[in-house]
Amino acid sequence: MQKKILEAGEVFNAEITKIKNIDELESIRIKYLGRKGLFAQLFEEFKKLPKDEKPKFGQLLNDVKKSSQEKFDLIKNQFDGSSSQVKNYIDLSLPGRDRQIGKKHVVTQTMDEIKLFFQRLGFSVYEGPELESDYNNFEALNFPADHPARDMQDTFFVTNDFVLRTHTSPVQIRLMQNKKPPIRAIMPGKVYRNEVLTAKSHCQFHQVEGLVVDTDVTFAELKGTLVAYAKQFFGEDLKFRFRPSFFPFTEPSAEMDIWWKPEGKPAQWMEILGCGMVDPNVLENCGIDSEKYVGYAFGMGVERTALRKYGINDIRLLFDNDNRFLNQF
Repeated sequence: MQKKILEAGEVFNAEITKIKNIDELESIRIKYLGRKGLFAQLFEEFKKLPKDEKPKFGQLLNDVKKSSQEKFDLIKNQFDGSSSQVKNYIDLSLPGRDRQIGKKHVVTQTMDEIKLFFQRLGFSVYEGPELESDYNNFEALNFPADHPARDMQDTFFVTNDFVLRTHTSPVQIRLMQNKKPPIRAIMPGKVYRNEVLTAKSHCQFHQVEGLVVDTDVTFAELKGTLVAYAKQFFGEDLKFRFRPSFFPFTEPSAEMDIWWKPEGKPAQWMEILGCGMVDPNVLENCGIDSEKYVGYAFGMGVERTALRKYGINDIRLLFDNDNRFLNQF
């Protein structure tokens, strides 16, 4: 596809430099820029490409066509003798222009898809404030003041007692403090980490966390739920694994990996979410009897899910607000 696009631009440039009159120029326009021209044919081929290849070729095709159109307009302007004549010229053979209307950002699309999956499994949706107390963000979740796991969070402190939340887990705390079990809910929202911006990390991103608390909750149910989620997003033939991990608020804890082949790189295991059984201390901190109730929790990053689902190689593209990129989704 790349070779075809580049060759189209080169042939157009070669032919348009040889035109001698307005009639030859019009023939060039019809051949390359018209409704059934070469670039229109390339756009039809582009529509048939797999989703993971569209970001690679979409911008190149737009750039080559735009450059060709600009060269055509420049030469036509020279033939017409004035810019006003070009401005007032109407070519009735050109296709109509679609109105550009707003649509959901790819991150919002991904979050809505995650929410819909869990809502179909009976999960309710709860949200909370992005400015959180240190207690809800850390202490109630089994992070004592001197706990080394606090260093994992790279926190933005607003005051000594309030932070920009580092995860949506504080919504779980608020929910357990104000609602008696059984609880079956997800908590989507924006979170903040004081991290260096790279292709794989950002200082703000979105999470969807889940919480189930009842009298007969098991780790097997947790695994079954997350396997169903992963297959929904990444395909039924997905290869996956759970491996032991550590989170202060769950015990035992695990991370779920999927076998993934990034473009241009060898296949490898890639982590997609963390999970575990709710630590009894967390239940007690929220006034829930840990002798009677058990629970499980999980959480996944929305941006990283979008990166893997759509084959995007740089998380910063999701925050650049570039319509050339966003309009591909």
